[in-house]
Amino acid sequence: MEFELLQQIIVEILHVDPREITTNTTFVEDLGADSLDLFQIAALVDEKFEIEITEDEFLNIKTAGDIVELIRHKTTNRT
Repeated sequence: MEFELLQQIIVEILHVDPREITTNTTFVEDLGADSLDLFQIAALVDEKFEIEITEDEFLNIKTAGDIVELIRHKTTNRT
């Protein structure tokens, strides 16, 4: 579920074919995202999953799988 919703967000922001997106897809190298694109993706992920991605976490995101793992970690460990 997390991946499919993330995939929709990426398609909305980057206007790419959803079939291009796997957990190993890199935002910059594979999809040509820039820092503004990444910020917009992170902001939508924050909103849709009701989590907060910190600046440190944001800087460590390279692949779609990185965000999926972060979402799972943050939604599993809610208090």
